[in-house]
Order: sequence, then C-alpha cells, then structure tokens
Amino acid sequence: MTAPDTQSRSFRIAFAALLGALATLGPFAVDTYLPAFAGMQKALGATPLEMQQTLSAYLLAFGVMFLFHGAISDSFGRKPVIVVSLAVFTFASVGAALAGNVHTLILWRMLQGVSTGAGIVVGRAMIRDLYHEEDAQRLMSMVTLFFGLAPVVAPIIGGLLFEAFGWQSIFWFLAGVGAVLVVAGARLLRETLPETHRQPFHPAALLAGYREVGANRQFLLLSLAVGFNFNAFFLYILSAPMFLGRHLGLAPTEYAWLFIPSIAGILVGSQLSGRAAGRLSRAQVMRRAYTFMGVSAAANLAYGLALPPSLPWAVMPIFFYAIGSAMAMPTISLTTLDLFPTRRGMAASLQGFVSGM
Repeated sequence: MTAPDTQSRSFRIAFAALLGALATLGPFAVDTYLPAFAGMQKALGATPLEMQQTLSAYLLAFGVMFLFHGAISDSFGRKPVIVVSLAVFTFASVGAALAGNVHTLILWRMLQGVSTGAGIVVGRAMIRDLYHEEDAQRLMSMVTLFFGLAPVVAPIIGGLLFEAFGWQSIFWFLAGVGAVLVVAGARLLRETLPETHRQPFHPAALLAGYREVGANRQFLLLSLAVGFNFNAFFLYILSAPMFLGRHLGLAPTEYAWLFIPSIAGILVGSQLSGRAAGRLSRAQVMRRAYTFMGVSAAANLAYGLALPPSLPWAVMPIFFYAIGSAMAMPTISLTTLDLFPTRRGMAASLQGFVSGM
C-alpha cells in the first residue's frame, strides 16, 4: 500500500481530526460523568467522599501515567502506545458501566486514568515528528480546538445521557468512543518515529532523559504557563453551577450563556493561531495571546469589584480570555517540544504533567 502524502490537505485534516479526537478522551472521561454525580451516589449507595474518590483515583492515575506515555513512545514507537492505551480505555469503560458498587467503579476509573493521557501526549510528538514549524503550528491549532471544546461539550452530552438512559449509559458511550478510536488508530495512524531515532528503554537512559528535560528552566516555565492559561479558563467550567446558578440566577437549561462564549472564543483563537503560522513569529503570537488574556482578566476583575454580576457582561471576558488561551497553547507546546528534538515524547509527557499539577 502506498504511503499517504503527509503534505496533502486531506491527510492533514484527517490527521488533525484523529489526533484531536484522541486529545478529547481525557477531558471527556472527567467531564461527561460529572452531571450524574448525585444520581450515581444514590444508585450505588455511596457517600459523597466515595464519589469524589472516583474522580481522585482517575486524576491520580492520569497524572502519574502522563510522565510515561511519551517516554514509552520514544522507545517503542508512537502508534503502538496509542492503540494499546485506547484498548485499555475501552475495556475500563465497559468495566465502569458494569460496576455494581462504588469501590469497583473506583478501580475501573483508575484504569481509565492510566490510559487516557496517551492521545494528547503522543499526538503532540507525532505532529512535530512529521511537520516543520508552520504546518506543525496549524495542526496543533486544530488539535487545540478539539481539546479546548471537550470540557465545554462533555457535560452537555453527559447530562443528556444521564437523563435519558441512566448513569451507566455515560460509560457505555465512552466505551463506544474508545472502540471507534481503537479501530481508527489501528487502521489510519502511521508510525512517525523511525526505529533509528528511538531511545533505549532502560532505567538509566530514562532517568538521564527526565533529568535533562525536567531541569531545563525554560521548559518548566513554559509548561507552567500552559497550565495557568488553561486552568484559569477551566475554573469557570468546573464552577458553572455556582457561577451561573447562584450568582447569575440561571437555570441549568440556560448554561449556554457560558458555553457559547467559551466555544466561540476557542474557535476564534484556534483560527488566529493557525492563520499566524508563517506570518508572525512565535514571540509575536505570544504577545497577542497574552494581550487578550491579560486585558480580559483585568476587565473581569474590575467589573467584579465595581458592579454586581449580570448578563452579558459577566461572560464577555471569558470569550476574550478563551481567544488568548487557544492562541497560546499551540505555540507554547511546539516551543517546548523543540527544546528536545530527540526526546519529543518525553518532553510532551513532562509538559502535560507539569502544566496539570
């Protein structure tokens, strides 16, 4: 079979769409089941603490494995790590759907967490394996679009599934998504890391790599910047019931007041990032991105201190902040990967770990 033309527009769109879908798996595994928390607690006879542990166990496993997905892909190749992780996620999702008590659910959630980080980590390395700076930034912008939309869309899907079919349907949905991605990854993904460029999978070599990447001051600062940018936006998603329900007096059916500006901002920011590739330097893109974020954050603070919250003013800064965050993420991610061209997988792993702390 003839190898695909990686420079063709059709390949790049398909490649970005698949990597974007892989990147959304982690946020979907968290946010899709949050609307069902109360119903699951009642159905499983669990305490609030036990329900919280279903999330904590997932996040702990997710964070720990974030350190290793990329390093393993540097040694064994990108495609096998992604396909095996997707298969594990699908299996764990089926187990979660069949769980008869909260303790079993916690174990399956932990297994989900072990597997979901591979898509976003290894996907970033694959983009830089195949493409030079301009094309890499365009593709990374597309992936950022999917990744940024996931926390906004996932609770809506989860709430609809819970209301219509019960909490188990959420995990059957995740299992179905995982199964589709296993097939798509096995059939459509190509290996991007030649065997001649792979690193030895040996404790001494791994420790040397972690020491080289983790001790780099520029890498640490850029990784923290990604975390601060995204988490400042993500706080509004997590606190939606309090922000929208208590402070703005909106019913759950009116939560689009937050989700629509968020989605629109991510769309605009991703488009601006992709269009800037080849036209603006990375430093220029970053200055514009942080101008959006800084001005919107300052305006939001001034508004919050001066006036009681009301629509649409309380959500307008979120739109502009989302633009800046979506613009900055591809540029920062590529810059950190370029610091370590022979250890891109490990760099992507550590960046995700540091930014998610």
